[in-house]
Parts: sequence; structure tokens; C-alpha cells
Amino acid sequence: MNSASGKVKAKLLVIACGALAREIVWLQKLNQWNQIDLQCLDAELHNRPKLIPQKLRDKIKQNRDQYQSIFVAYADCGTGGEIDRLLAEENIERLPGAHCYSFYATEEHFSELAEQELGTFYLTDFLVEHFDRIMIKGLKLDRHPELRDQYFANYTRVVYLSQRQDDELLVKAEIAADFLGLTFRHLHTGYGDLNSSLQQQILKFK
Repeated sequence: MNSASGKVKAKLLVIACGALAREIVWLQKLNQWNQIDLQCLDAELHNRPKLIPQKLRDKIKQNRDQYQSIFVAYADCGTGGEIDRLLAEENIERLPGAHCYSFYATEEHFSELAEQELGTFYLTDFLVEHFDRIMIKGLKLDRHPELRDQYFANYTRVVYLSQRQDDELLVKAEIAADFLGLTFRHLHTGYGDLNSSLQQQILKFK
């Protein structure tokens, strides 16, 4: 079945943040999830979360009649509950938690981290790889370095939640923490609730 013939695809569409694209594709291959089609929104919406709900609404509208099921690979991501309100209207589920850090670490472990030290800035593999583009240039710290101390005045440490075991990324994460003037901690989380949540969707789909 396919949309070209006017029929719904017997597939699950995952609408994801671009920051999760590599990880989801890797999990697809690892788990042989042939039932999934993946479409991503721009990862740079990370710095403009108010735009995310409407972008999701548009993407859902474009694909609603073409797929048997849709799942949104976003957490709340700083939208103040707007993603949840949209998805409640559409009867669509999303990843658990407030942001990607919590579903990578899992909700329970992330809560423990947050309680240990509130002033924590989190990094993932994606944010480490694109730290210069998203954080330095995205926040205009390259042109206005004095903004660093304003943006990060309430932070005391960086915690790098890694998905892959990669020594090069670990070094880059340490450099990022040094740039921000913060202490550094590394925790390898793997894919956490991203993997388990997608697996649950696959099981429902079957």
C-alpha cells in the first residue's frame, strides 16, 4: 500500500528533532525496524523552541492521511507544554520527559542528576559535534564573547551524556566545558528511553 495509490502506508512515521536523526537511523539499522519512515525538523529549532509546535502541526497535517501511525520524537523541549497540547488534539504520543537529556539518561537517573546540582548544562553527542554552530555561533558568542558569562552565570558544571563511546567526542566535550568556564563530568547513557520508546511503538504497530 502507498499514498500514490490513495491508500495509507502500512508504516509508522516518526517525526523527530534533527538532533536525533543519526541516533534514530542507527537504531533502525540495529533493530531492523523496517516499519519506520523518518522525517526531521531543523535541529536549530533547539534555540527557538516556540516555533516547534507549529512546525510539528504542519508536518503532522502533511502526513496524517499517508501513514497508519505517527509518533513524535520530541520531548517538551522548552515549549511550555505546547507540544503536549498539540499532540493531545491529534492523539499522538511523544518521547517522555522535558528534553532529550532526560530521555537519554532516563527520567529516574536524570532527576537524580538534577537534584545533585541544579546548575548543570547538559551536552549530547549531537550538541558536542555541533557545539560551534549551535552554541557559539547560534548564541552569537563568537561576536559577543561577553555574553557567555551572562548566559551561563547560573551554571556550575557541564555533564556530557554520551550516546556513543567516542574518545574524540569526549575531548571535544571537555573543550566545550572549558570554553564555558565550567567543570566537566562525563556519563555514558547510550540511547536510554529513545530506544525503548521507539521499541514500544513498533510493538504497538505490529
